[in-house]
Amino acid sequence: MVYVDIVIPVLNEQVALPICIEKLQDYISSNIRETCNIIIADNGSDDDTPNISRKLTSKYKNLSYIRIPERGRGLALKTVWGKSEADIVCYMDVDLSTDLKSLPSLINNLVSDYDIAIGSRLSKGSKVTDRSFQRGLTSRGYNMLLKLIFFNKFHDAQCGFKGLRTSVAKNILPLIKDNKWFFDTELLLIAEKSNYRIINIPVSWKDDKDSRVNVVKTIIQDLKGMFRLRFLGIEKVN
Repeated sequence: MVYVDIVIPVLNEQVALPICIEKLQDYISSNIRETCNIIIADNGSDDDTPNISRKLTSKYKNLSYIRIPERGRGLALKTVWGKSEADIVCYMDVDLSTDLKSLPSLINNLVSDYDIAIGSRLSKGSKVTDRSFQRGLTSRGYNMLLKLIFFNKFHDAQCGFKGLRTSVAKNILPLIKDNKWFFDTELLLIAEKSNYRIINIPVSWKDDKDSRVNVVKTIIQDLKGMFRLRFLGIEKVN
């Protein structure tokens, strides 16, 4: 039996969280043969997210909740993945922008041939809807800049839909210095340098109009992360 931990990082998601959990539970029960546990990783919410999360855990036996007082998606994933005893660890955004139909492919590729599987909005066969021109251009520009600097082969560093073999995650996590949005990029660059096998999975993706990501602030943080790795070097797993 293969065990999978699916992490949902949340910050003030009292409205979106119950919808996400219900949809994910329904999909898993009908479409996933592996045993899946879902972990709500609350990194600093100050709305009703904690109370709603606890109510949901009483409803679903395979659902758990962890509170991480300090904010940062990277920190949330480090905390939960680092403690996981499952065979595979994944994460997805609470808005479920990535269609759940891609989840079986993500898991199956990790069970069979690959160490890391990432959802890609920029791969052939992907479908992106309701995305503004600005956000689409920013995403493509970011990934083009990555390739110019690092010559990486993965397509979409920041898509919020990724999975790893847990043994691989635990090898890479201690080397990642970023605890926020650049976490994903740093993870993938370390993995590629360490010769882990990465597969890009085309996804159907719908933009969340309610997204509260500060695009300008995130771009600045990502650029700082890129140039840190460019000039100080990328560590690799020994």
